[in-house]
Formats: sequence, structure tokens, C-alpha cells
Amino acid sequence: MENSVKAEECEKISLEEEKASINSGTESSFSHNESTTAPETELSEKAPVQVHMPQKRKMEFADDLVKESSSCGEDTPSKKSKLDAEIESEEKGSGDDEGISREKRLEADDFPKDEPSPVDGTPKKRKRELEDVSEKQKHLKEGHSSTVAAHYNELQEVGLEKRSQSRIFYLRNFNNWMKSVLIGEFLEKLRQKKTRDITVLDLGCGKGGDLLKWKKGRINKLVCTDIADVSVKQCQQRYEDMKNRRDNEYIFNAEFITADCSKELLIDKFRDPEMHFDICSCQFVCHYSFESYDQADMMLRNACERLSPGGYFIGTTPNSFELIRRLEASETESFGNEIYTVKFQKKGDYPLFGCKYDFNLEGVVDVPEFLVYFPLLTEMVKKYNMKLIYKKTFREFYEEKIKNSENKMLLKRMQALEAYPANGNSKLASEKADDYEHAAQYIKNSQVRLPLGTLSKSEWEATSIYLVFAFEKQQ
Repeated sequence: MENSVKAEECEKISLEEEKASINSGTESSFSHNESTTAPETELSEKAPVQVHMPQKRKMEFADDLVKESSSCGEDTPSKKSKLDAEIESEEKGSGDDEGISREKRLEADDFPKDEPSPVDGTPKKRKRELEDVSEKQKHLKEGHSSTVAAHYNELQEVGLEKRSQSRIFYLRNFNNWMKSVLIGEFLEKLRQKKTRDITVLDLGCGKGGDLLKWKKGRINKLVCTDIADVSVKQCQQRYEDMKNRRDNEYIFNAEFITADCSKELLIDKFRDPEMHFDICSCQFVCHYSFESYDQADMMLRNACERLSPGGYFIGTTPNSFELIRRLEASETESFGNEIYTVKFQKKGDYPLFGCKYDFNLEGVVDVPEFLVYFPLLTEMVKKYNMKLIYKKTFREFYEEKIKNSENKMLLKRMQALEAYPANGNSKLASEKADDYEHAAQYIKNSQVRLPLGTLSKSEWEATSIYLVFAFEKQQ
């Protein structure tokens, strides 16, 4: 991977101690803090943060922040930021000067004062107007969740041939390899404790991209859930197609649930309400739930509450420290390249919940996300008796796992790296010459067999914003 991804020294990020109450709508934040005397500093904590939860349970995470310094990236000077800048509320209308909420104002606007309130005998036209108002109010309440569901529902399923022509073909395969290795490793760990009847919850299953991984892992039962109804239906169809193949291979039992895991309790939707899981897999999904404490907690409750002792909560999520480092190093409120872009609303203070940014990955993702501050996630899951046992940046994970010969063979079979230099019958994924300078330099300085397996510089930059994690359910 690019050496630039891993920092020699990182920007200084500190946690401000605030008296914040989730119930009152005030939330703690962690902010970027720059020293006027030392141009280059490392991540450190100025003061422990106390987050007052609805149960008034204080959380302090002093040690975790210091550990995050290893995941910072390039040594790039950052632009000065105002420490007193505040993130504007996503719902400005929730408490305006007149004391009328956005929803109430909508009601007032849609019911003219000179007309009677709708009662029995209301004309069809007024009934339709009432239904329209109801839909508007429903949309306001759903907010970000409906945006996420709509985005993934509208994504078109494309064939292998078209996927192979995508600019991010190798990047997607690489990320898929990362998931495969992570899932395989923790299934193996589980089998050292439990020999049969493994039950898995796939939280945010999408269109079923991990179904084959679970089949190869020979699990017994899988529950797939996602907020996007179209994706769930496609996932279920993919499962049925796998089940109906005439290869006589064993396949797990499965059930499929359309639900917002940040707002709905999944146990109410299970066929068996007493069901417990051995693994909950949450791949590239956590960041949609951190709009508020309640939503994040509900997602974590769904992920962890029904895990059996010794079970695992595993997943992948953006690295908040790397996102902020790149943002502060940028001259604007956004950063990225021709493959991905990340755009924040402003620089400065970053609330623990509801810190929204727009993320775009070419042809795949174009939807708002929320910053997941990992030390906060680590503290929140303790409520469900979970302990962090594994966390690596994608670079660290790759460098560790590629040493295993089976993982290396899997990488080749999945076409997770691009051949460099390209042979005479093909061309490189990127047409930018400097996108492969790192590979050319590596070949020049090392004795390696050609072609070399790599990603373009732009793809390395895109995939290096993520990390992998695993929590274990305690006895």
C-alpha cells in the first residue's frame, strides 16, 4: 500500500469536556486542535469526555484515543480551523423563535384558517390533501433513513461483464476480499468453541454479496436484514437461486427482513423470538446509524443483545480520525480524487452524533453518512457486555493477512489486485500515469516477479479510509 496512507506524525485531535445531555439535545463533540508552537503533533486527549446518556450513564474513553494515533495518515500540514465553529443542527425548524416545530408549521400551512377542520364527509380532494400532508410528515420523521433506503433501492443490478469494466472493479474486489478474510477468520475462531449449528445475523445485507461467504463457511442459519426493500428482495432471490442449483451442496436456512435497524427492534420481526446468534456481521453499515445516540444504540442493541456468550460482532467502517485528518489537510470542506469524494458541512468541531458528510464512490455510493468515532462505539457496546478484541486499518489488516498463503491465493482468485505492468492485450484501470508511480518504484527497488499485483494510487487512497473491527460477547 501507499506509504502516504500511514502517518509519520498526525494532526492533533482532542476531546473537549462538555456538559452534554442527549435528552436535552446537546451533544459532546471531539474537535481538531492545532498548536501554535508545535507545527506537527500526534493524536492526544486533552480531557476525558463525559456523555450523559438517557440513563445518565457517564462514559469516559481516555486510553482509546491515544491508541488511535496509529491509524492516522499522511504527514500533511493542515489548514487553520476555528475552534469555536459549531456544527449546525440538521433540523433547524425543530425549535424556532415562535416555538413552532417544522412539523407543526407544515400542519398550519396545509390547513387554511378559513376552512373547517376535516371531519366525516370531507370531500375526496381534501382527503387526498390530508394524505399528502401525512406523507410529508412521515418523510420528515424518517429523514436520513428514507434517503439511504431510496438510494440503495434505486441502484441497478449489473452483470459481471459490466462490473469488470468499472473504474473501481479491483477496488470493489479488494474490499470484498477484506470481508472474506475477516468473516472466515472469525468463523474459524467460533468453530474452536462451537462445532455445529452456527447462526449468523447479517446486519445491512444489501443485495446478498456475502451469501457465498456464509455458504462456504457452512453455517446453519442466516438472518439477512436491510433498510432497502428492493435489496432484501434481490438478496432473497439470490439465495433461492443458490438453493436451487443442482450441485447438491449444503446451504444454510435463511430468513429475510426489511427494517431500519437504527429505529426498529429486530427481535420483534424474527420467526423465532428466542433466537440467538453466534456472529453479527455489519459491513460498511454502522455509519448510517450515528445520526443520534438513540439510533446508534438501537443499531448496537440489534447487533449485540442477542449474541450468545463468546459470539462476535464484526464489521468494517470508516476511520473517523483519517476522515478528519484529510479534511483538515484540505483547503476546502471536501477531499478525494476521481474515484471518491467526501464533503463535510464545515470544519471545526465534530459532534459525537449527527456529524454528517456526503460520501460518493463512483457508481456505487452517493448518500450522506455520519462520523463513527470509534472510541465512542467501543464504550457504547459495553452496555451489551461486548469487549473490543480486534481493530486494524485496512492497510494494517492487508499487510497482516497477505502473509498467509491461503489468503494470498484467495486474493488472486478474487481478482482483488490489478496486474502491473499490463500485458499487451489489456490496459490499466487508470489512465493517469502517476497513478502507478508507487508500483514502478517498488519494482525498481525490489526483485519481484512480474506482473506485480497492486491497485492504482487513487484506489489505495479510497480504500484506506476504512478499518475492520471485532467485539466479543463476554460471559
